[in-house]
Amino acid sequence: MANQRAALSTDFNTATEIRIDHVVKRFDNDGDARPAVNNVSLTIEPGEFVVLIGPSGCGKTTLLKLINRLYDPTSGTIYIDGTPSQSLPGSELRRHMGYVIQQGGLFPHYTVAENVAVVPGLLGWDKARTGVRVDELLELVGLPPAEYRTRYPAQLSGGQQQRVGIARAIAASPGTLLMDEPFGALDAITRGRLQVELCDLHDRLGQTIVFVTHDIDEAASLADRIAVMREGRVLQYDTALNIIMRPADEFVANLVGADDNMRRLSLVSAAAVMSPLEIGEVIAPVEPAIDLPIRVLPVLNQLLESGAPRIIIRDAGAPVGYLDLAAIQAASVPRIQAQSTS
Repeated sequence: MANQRAALSTDFNTATEIRIDHVVKRFDNDGDARPAVNNVSLTIEPGEFVVLIGPSGCGKTTLLKLINRLYDPTSGTIYIDGTPSQSLPGSELRRHMGYVIQQGGLFPHYTVAENVAVVPGLLGWDKARTGVRVDELLELVGLPPAEYRTRYPAQLSGGQQQRVGIARAIAASPGTLLMDEPFGALDAITRGRLQVELCDLHDRLGQTIVFVTHDIDEAASLADRIAVMREGRVLQYDTALNIIMRPADEFVANLVGADDNMRRLSLVSAAAVMSPLEIGEVIAPVEPAIDLPIRVLPVLNQLLESGAPRIIIRDAGAPVGYLDLAAIQAASVPRIQAQSTS
């Protein structure tokens, strides 16, 4: 009964807060072996897009699986909206957390519609409600239902399979979406397109997203905050800008390419470092302009090609700031500093 009460007290269909409190995970009984996750503490705010990044074996996927109780901690506690996750039935928790893996993880003998309908079926939705939801989600991820709902996964491209995987994961409007390197097996063009579409979905749906990758470019494109992991520990948990501009140590600096100015400028968002326009400032019609979202490096290229003193930055067509050489130079200088990872 206690478990049932805890489950009912948590509204899984709104963006959830995830608090990880001194969590350790070991996979053997050797107390001297390094834990897969080693004393990790961090809080993911409701509706936040957090990326876990680091080399293979650093604990990213293990931490993701601890969140939805595919694993339980050896010690420490994970709280979902203030409720300890271990007081919630694991099967119920997982039904209300979308999960996307590489290549979609689709059931090959199910049609696209049947794949998307899996979780609504587990939750007891009726056929009519499920059908409406399936068609709505296929439209949302760019797969017209009349064309795709009766296809099987083998009849889809890799990018289309990932779209179905995302539709399935959000079918029951979960408050949390967990994604384990979902675009890692895709070509660069398809991957970039799906990253843009995922950001658009996040803006519209507002779920809490925890996303695993080993690619700092992908992390910088997607994240509100990034957790850099190594050997089971979180070395730095911060915004993409602060991790790129103020890496916590040499490992983080090497991860983001702190010694390569062009690479750094290819990661930093122009919105994060632009100078604001003065109230009432007049912008000359001949001043070059560029639209968000965009990184600093292409702005620098346009600045050099145009010979103009600055580039106007626009958001949805409206001027919001500018970048000049002084601001770009400041964005290219890293400052490695120690900081707390708690």
